[in-house]
Amino acid sequence: MPTYRCLARVNIPDGKTVLHQTTVANTTTFLDFLRMPKERYPDRLMVLVLDIARIHHAKMVKEFLREEGQCFHFIYLPPYSPQLNPIERLWKWLKDTVIANVFHKDRNDIIQAITWFVNYIHERPEEVLQRLGCAG
Repeated sequence: MPTYRCLARVNIPDGKTVLHQTTVANTTTFLDFLRMPKERYPDRLMVLVLDIARIHHAKMVKEFLREEGQCFHFIYLPPYSPQLNPIERLWKWLKDTVIANVFHKDRNDIIQAITWFVNYIHERPEEVLQRLGCAG
């Protein structure tokens, strides 16, 4: 049974959230994740806050940035500092809402609960920004 991974980004000006679900978190999936906003917003500078995961520093990522990454600016967080990464607040919200202290009868039940949460945050961008500490 495959494990599911998720890469996420939040557009701070409007609170829209993009979740990229995958079975593996590797350099290829991270590059796919970068290409999505680049295609949608080719003329905008995008600032991404990243942790020190290997996939964020991989040789393929550096090559991508050299070739077509002038629209990206990466801010790398110091090691062991998840409290500085706003997206960690989204993961905590997810866990507190659909995983912690909840009995799920099977894997499908967990997936349904996560899907509900994803739909919920897509409909409430203002609440997402408040939870991430990005709104007044």
